[in-house]
Amino acid sequence: MGQVVHTLPEGRTVAGVTTLGNEVFVLRDKERNELEVYDVITYCRVRRLTVPNINGFNDMTSCEHYHCVYIADYVVMCIHRVDVKRGASTQWPVFDKPHGLSVNKAHNVLVTCPDVRKIKEFSSHGGAPLRVLTLPDDVIHPWHAIQLTSKRFVVCHGSSLSSESGDPNHRICLMNKRGSKILLSCGGPRGSHTGGYNVPRHLAVDDNQFVFVADLNNRRVTLLSPMLSHVRQVVSRDKLKWWPWSLHLDVQRRRLYVADNQWKDEKYTEGRVVVFIV
Repeated sequence: MGQVVHTLPEGRTVAGVTTLGNEVFVLRDKERNELEVYDVITYCRVRRLTVPNINGFNDMTSCEHYHCVYIADYVVMCIHRVDVKRGASTQWPVFDKPHGLSVNKAHNVLVTCPDVRKIKEFSSHGGAPLRVLTLPDDVIHPWHAIQLTSKRFVVCHGSSLSSESGDPNHRICLMNKRGSKILLSCGGPRGSHTGGYNVPRHLAVDDNQFVFVADLNNRRVTLLSPMLSHVRQVVSRDKLKWWPWSLHLDVQRRRLYVADNQWKDEKYTEGRVVVFIV
């Protein structure tokens, strides 16, 4: 079980968290278009970065190669790219509502678009569209996708909706290189038992291809083997105050960052980041 190292201050809802170099970046849902930046060792806030023209936050990720962070904006339907050294930012259109973000080994940005069941790949510079992958029909509401070193994809899906538009299954799937075929999966109809999921919403993958899963409504984080078999529960609900919205794994320091958000009156109202040793 992961041990809590630190908890960053409570405040507005945390839409994303990532690390880059010796800093932790926290994206909150607030009126000012700013990124909070903390020291990765002391967890003291060291600066803020202004990101103009952001309207709606969904996720954030980072790229060590280009030393920048990417932010998904579901209102404008674009990706914001922030150069954290110079503070300069640019944006490019996605043409669908973006959700989960990740960066692959080619340093390109992968954008998961749940409404159209697609993964879109963009170059970092200029956001040139490179390809669009359409997921199988039974992956109805994909939240997040990560490309593995094998070039296959791991994808989590499962909508919280109970209507016909919701997913009958809540799963983590290993897809082929084109994202068109499920090779392996775990989960099934929503459940809280070991191996069951209730809105598996966000993923992180370590260097050995083990998969961390933020199981939102079960309020836990689980660890899966590269073949998607259950290994153990990494974060239990008693280690969280609210609901695990997203994850970031600092592989080098073996730190797992969990965005822990409160759901109240049919909306997310506040949040924090909990840091675990894993």
